[in-house]
Amino acid sequence: MKGVPHHDALQALNADAPLRARIREIHWAARSALPFIARIAVALYDPKSAQLKTFVHSGDGEDPLAHYSAPLGNVTSLRKLLDEKRPRVIQNMLTFETAESEHAKRLGRAGFAASYTMPLFSNGVFLGFVFFNSRETDVFTEGALAQLDVFGHLVCLLVVQEVAILRALSAALEGAAEVHRAQDAETGSHLDRMSRYAGLVARALAGKLGLDDGFADRVQAYAPLHDIGKIGLPESILFKPDGLTESEMDVVRTHANRGQALVDELLTNFGMSSLADTDMLRNIVLFHHERVDGRGYPYGLAGDAIPLEARIVAVADVFDALTSRRPYKEAFANDAAFVMIVQLAGTHLDADCVRALVDRRDEVEEIQARFREDPVG
Repeated sequence: MKGVPHHDALQALNADAPLRARIREIHWAARSALPFIARIAVALYDPKSAQLKTFVHSGDGEDPLAHYSAPLGNVTSLRKLLDEKRPRVIQNMLTFETAESEHAKRLGRAGFAASYTMPLFSNGVFLGFVFFNSRETDVFTEGALAQLDVFGHLVCLLVVQEVAILRALSAALEGAAEVHRAQDAETGSHLDRMSRYAGLVARALAGKLGLDDGFADRVQAYAPLHDIGKIGLPESILFKPDGLTESEMDVVRTHANRGQALVDELLTNFGMSSLADTDMLRNIVLFHHERVDGRGYPYGLAGDAIPLEARIVAVADVFDALTSRRPYKEAFANDAAFVMIVQLAGTHLDADCVRALVDRRDEVEEIQARFREDPVG
């Protein structure tokens, strides 16, 4: 019997492609049946911060919700969807200026007139929401919704797969970070703070540089591993209460290359060495002590030759070191630390990264209040 040729509309999902490219494939397939679908977007929920954050979208051009986050508890309409575990249809968003949430106002201003929202779950655990947006009103009929439910659950499967990979990597990194915390003189609170400073700076720069929402999340997730290469260094050096000799500094400087080797071994052991964004982790570990004037280590890179993620983490690390007590120094007050870090801009540190941190002092101090230094640690 002769087979009948058929084109698989979603065949591209079989390719090794970034999540956004696969979401776009689903969007195009959905539009072939429902041409009014203008955008598919996913927001993920972070249970640690109780924040809902934009994650990926299928639209072209400027994204009205780029790098946007908000406490889920402040968005009562979405919180209700979660509580009831059911989707929501808005057939007309023309009254967007009176909406309760900033994200609804932004979508309305961008010309989106209707939406269908589905909560995402994996084995009963809430992950976030998928949104189908239209520029036309009154288009989400029962027939359309039945088709969108299928596309929505397909999006959910892709997101669950992506999140599972990221969480497996995060678990591996967290295990390594715990070892690092146990040996390093720097406390876990330092790593909590500096990683969030890094995320703060990354989100500020991502909007200006056209980077995706995942960039800042990955910088924040990988930042705590910046000094993982210090594992195994002599405690007599790590905990020395006064200045290090030049030979001792030479030992400390080895931690960047040691860290890269440890990360490569970790990724290989977990079967994750081929993941594209792990290069960002390697760059943070290897290059966070480079200086923009070329006088850093291990390779003396200068300016933009230093990967952006490493320049971001360097600013976050230095600022928290200035405002934290160490065996060899007392903590500087914020006023003094901000002055000092501005003085380092253009020589030690990237000026744009420094400016992004200084301009967000209120958020910096919120992070400090949430992750205070452990007086025992």
